[in-house]
Amino acid sequence: MDLEAVRTFVTAADAGQFQEAAAELAVSQQAVSKRVAALERELGVRLFTRTPRGAEPTIDGQAFLPHARELLRVADRAIASVRVGLRPLRVDVINLRGAASGLMRDFHRLHPDVELDVLKLFGMDEAVAALRSGTIDATFRAVGAPGHPLPADIASVRVFDEPLQLLTGPGHALASARSVPLPELAGHRIWMPGIAPGTEWAAYYDDLVAEFGLTIESTGPNFGSDALLDTIADTPALATFMSEQTRLVWPTGHGLRRIPVTGPTPVYPHSLLWHRDNPHPALAGLRAHLAALPPAPEAPDGTWVPPWTPSS
Repeated sequence: MDLEAVRTFVTAADAGQFQEAAAELAVSQQAVSKRVAALERELGVRLFTRTPRGAEPTIDGQAFLPHARELLRVADRAIASVRVGLRPLRVDVINLRGAASGLMRDFHRLHPDVELDVLKLFGMDEAVAALRSGTIDATFRAVGAPGHPLPADIASVRVFDEPLQLLTGPGHALASARSVPLPELAGHRIWMPGIAPGTEWAAYYDDLVAEFGLTIESTGPNFGSDALLDTIADTPALATFMSEQTRLVWPTGHGLRRIPVTGPTPVYPHSLLWHRDNPHPALAGLRAHLAALPPAPEAPDGTWVPPWTPSS
């Protein structure tokens, strides 16, 4: 159905005259008549009857009018959903409880006028495809992992390093430690069921294991953070890595411990990625917000990132 013809019908019905409808639509009266006639042929009914004062909707026209208005409302909403400047800024944060999500909350707090859609995609390849198709406007990712080169039309800038901590239950051998040097974790079982082969975070932990001789197990189904916390709390032999910024709440009886990792501190390097031709007006504001973040405090014994991580 020709939406311009539908819009012309609604305008003429509201105006009561084809001449006034033509003036409002900035077309000729003949164009209004042709559009209405084409719509009548498509519907198989007469929509207007001529009167001394102009034109009035017929019974069929009156029946069609509310549906025509709804068609136009739906069409306008559909256009607004994809038109830059009229739709929300869509940002992928990987983990809704992690550091990237926190950065977006801070941005929203300081820029409440910017409408946001925050979503979670899976791996780098899916995120880059979404950037290139326009499904999302930006994503937070670890850039440079082997097998995941960035296309030339995708820009990136490193914006935040997320320190990792060791999370243990109360019965773990390291539960009472105030901090633990990273090399001393060799020999301890670290369980991370959310590591998916082929992802950039799998590449991160593969290099961490290779450099420090760690044992990271990813066996078993990933039932989410709540199930992970239950298992860590009840299993003295297991620990896991958890971001310092990850927002978690667990039952008091779990007695979980967050232990800083030092010498060096492993940090997960977040970069912001976007398509170079993306014109969304809020994207520049997000980039400026992230560029103005204060630098993270320096770790006393330095930090570790994989060798493929681009410089800050």
